[in-house]
Amino acid sequence: MKVHVSVLPKPSVLDPQGAAAAEAIRHLGLQGVGRVRIGKLIELELPDATPEAEIHRIARDLLSNPVIEDYSIAKQ
Repeated sequence: MKVHVSVLPKPSVLDPQGAAAAEAIRHLGLQGVGRVRIGKLIELELPDATPEAEIHRIARDLLSNPVIEDYSIAKQ
């Protein structure tokens, strides 16, 4: 099974890359853009029998920093 883990900064954490991207988009003339957050997407290929709790443990303990980042999981 393929699993996508999306990792983004928590809403309360300053995201300088996101702020710079938002400003660049505004400079391109798209004034309706609000907040931009930049993160990462990790694709994992795991055995079909991998327990959901194990996937969350991998995402929480290895792929993200739970102090400043949130993650979400989508099975493909």
